[in-house]
Amino acid sequence: MKWLRITHAKNIPLREGRGVNLGGTEIAIFNLGGRFAAVENSCPHRGGPLYDSIVAGNTAICPLHGWNICLDTGAVLKPEICVRVQTYPVRVEDGIVMLQLPDEEEAQRKDAA
Repeated sequence: MKWLRITHAKNIPLREGRGVNLGGTEIAIFNLGGRFAAVENSCPHRGGPLYDSIVAGNTAICPLHGWNICLDTGAVLKPEICVRVQTYPVRVEDGIVMLQLPDEEEAQRKDAA
């Protein structure tokens, strides 16, 4: 896996998200206060842009139809269905938000499973 430099932490305001396109993969990164979280940037309901969600605790509320998504696990919490969005490890180094993406080979293995 590789870590990518995304942006200065100050560029993502508290309780807000920002979208980033990394090689065709859309990812939403959220500032949760003492930490950051990242998930795929598409609500499983109708593809709403999760980066534009209302953030409540560790939950993103999709701006289109109000689906609640846990930013820690990617699980859809409301409505209660067994669907998840992809999550990504995030860390801050020297004030820079870093995102970890799986290697292409590892991603292909996950898709095949």
